[in-house]
Amino acid sequence: MKNHKVTFRLLILVILFQFANHVYASGPERQYDMLSIYHFKDSAQEKVLDHYFSDALLPALHRMKIASVGVFKSLTNDTVSDKKIYVFIPFHSAGEIQQLYEKLQKDKTYLTAGSEYINAVFSAPPYLRIETIILYAFPLAPQMQLPALSSAKHERVYELRSYESATEKIFQNKVNMFNEGDEIGLFKRLGFNAVFYSEVVAGPRMPNLMYMTTFNNMEEREKHWKAFSDDAQWKKLTAMPLYQKNVQHADIFFLRPTDYSDI
Repeated sequence: MKNHKVTFRLLILVILFQFANHVYASGPERQYDMLSIYHFKDSAQEKVLDHYFSDALLPALHRMKIASVGVFKSLTNDTVSDKKIYVFIPFHSAGEIQQLYEKLQKDKTYLTAGSEYINAVFSAPPYLRIETIILYAFPLAPQMQLPALSSAKHERVYELRSYESATEKIFQNKVNMFNEGDEIGLFKRLGFNAVFYSEVVAGPRMPNLMYMTTFNNMEEREKHWKAFSDDAQWKKLTAMPLYQKNVQHADIFFLRPTDYSDI
């Protein structure tokens, strides 16, 4: 499997990143997460991917005691040519990521249920490309959290953000802003229902961090962000000289969970 080789390269990057920056010594409780982005072009590929995730991959992960797997589709899929499905898998350690594909290859039920995807031919691939991002949870948000939402899944809005910084040192300043600066606490107090806050330790846009907040609908999302921007704690935090110019570029992705997503 192609992803097997990719994962090994990513794990090497994880180890090097940890050794070079000495920022991950706070304890074993912090999760590693893998966020895979599947790019696809049409409904035929989407159908194969949905079947693979719902009937093969998620059941296999559940058998491995990985209970909270998120599968999300971009809200822009209907209007863009580069359509995307996001798959979020939480792990207790980087070693579990390495073991994932070995375990899948030994799972006969998975191999049978996912045969259409796994054995796809050259002329009919189930996707265009896969991006894989390895995340390491923030100290003050060491474990992913299931959102407490009341709306139907098709109404929900999940907001994935990526903040890029100019250098590794400046990036760490933004990470500190979330933790020591208590930006995480502000999100929690205002009810943003965050799934995770993480440093990217291997990915295409480094140095960057990513986090995901969730809302019952887009109207609720707008109200929450208005409250955030007006909040006295946020105004004080952003005015501090310590935290100036620590984000060079930001991307915002609006997603919706699939019917079979655990998150």
